[in-house]
Amino acid sequence: MVELNKQDLMQIQGGGLGIGLLIAAGVIFIIGVIDGYMRPLKCN
Repeated sequence: MVELNKQDLMQIQGGGLGIGLLIAAGVIFIIGVIDGYMRPLKCN
């Protein structure tokens, strides 16, 4: 196993897509909660 030095660690990038999906899921969830509170629909 090779140990990474500080310069190699600073070049690692990632998480952009995951963070975007997490934010989008959170927004959709909050919209669903507000919609369910404002106009509650009965189950058929």
